[in-house]
Amino acid sequence: MSEEPKPRRRQARGERRIAQLLQAAANVFCANGYTATSTNAIAREAHVSPGTLYQYFPNKEAIAIELGGRLLHDMREAHGQAFTAENLALPLPELLDAVVDPLIEFNCANPAFLALMHGSEVPGRIAEEHDELHATLLTRVEGVIGHYAPALSAAERGRIAGMTFAAFKGGLDLVLAAPEGPERDATVAEVKTLLLRYLSPLVEERPDAAEPGATRSGTSGIHTP
Repeated sequence: MSEEPKPRRRQARGERRIAQLLQAAANVFCANGYTATSTNAIAREAHVSPGTLYQYFPNKEAIAIELGGRLLHDMREAHGQAFTAENLALPLPELLDAVVDPLIEFNCANPAFLALMHGSEVPGRIAEEHDELHATLLTRVEGVIGHYAPALSAAERGRIAGMTFAAFKGGLDLVLAAPEGPERDATVAEVKTLLLRYLSPLVEERPDAAEPGATRSGTSGIHTP
């Protein structure tokens, strides 16, 4: 005999409580890191008793897995909006706006994402899913580079994609550290300028392109004008 479904009101109340606990966990993970966070600290942040927390999650790992899963889902949605066929038709500066803005917006709205994903002792399941997401992002960046510079070899695309992604992540740390408002906006603009100056030679005619035996300068596969 199947169990009776829970009343809708009770389900909604439970969902609100879970959301409250996950937001509290996000706050504490940001402040203390995953390793130093305790379930008691999360309960205090959520203004509930530890017993109430344990009604929904058996331990800190379960909270982190649920929070991490939701954040990874939202991150996939964010980069799904960024890497579209329509955006590939844009000039490079506008493409950077279309790709960088939603990714930065997501990370600014969810600082727990980096705090949790880059923790030294996060649950293995989260680390694995994050690695998969990272690989997917790199593949999409390689696809963008290949679209703008189809003559590049697979090795060159991979090397440039890795450098581009590393530059973005380094810039993102500075964006998150900047106070909201004009200072953060200026930092975002600098990140885009950095990426644009690095990637522009891929879509501009190089003066050495027609010279026999010419090679790209530097180990990254591109050079600045």
